Amino acid sequence: MRRLGTVVGAGVLLLLASACANPQDTQETRADRPTATSETTTTPDRQPARTPPAGGTPVTQQQLDTSGLPQGYPVLVWTEDGGRTVGVVAQEGGCGRASVEVPQQTDTQVVVLMVETVPATPKMCTMDLRYPKLTAELDAPLGTRTVVLKAEQRKS
Repeated sequence: MRRLGTVVGAGVLLLLASACANPQDTQETRADRPTATSETTTTPDRQPARTPPAGGTPVTQQQLDTSGLPQGYPVLVWTEDGGRTVGVVAQEGGCGRASVEVPQQTDTQVVVLMVETVPATPKMCTMDLRYPKLTAELDAPLGTRTVVLKAEQRKS
């Protein structure tokens, strides 16, 4: 009887180890995986921090003031809808969530503030960086105005 318990225990241990090593596919995980085909029917995704979305018009470097951004922050600004919408690539990570605000618009400049909101109390978060594309509506088309980019972190 003692030998049977040892054999059953070893079998259970082996079953658990193999289950951890080879997770079973579920309907959800299989649906997320691309299937291999010999013909590509879609355009591959472009790098998010380097290219505006389809239909967006890039704002030139000469029209940008990036002095309010931390070093290494991605810089991509574009307009849509005839210049009435301004888009930016923001940065968020872990438990943070990015948003964009336009706190000031004058005849010569538009201030675009990218905000990362993080939890007020420390908690376990992933260690990843994400670069969401965000847009904000302007009172008037951007035209030749300078876009002043700023970034800040807030606690929720």
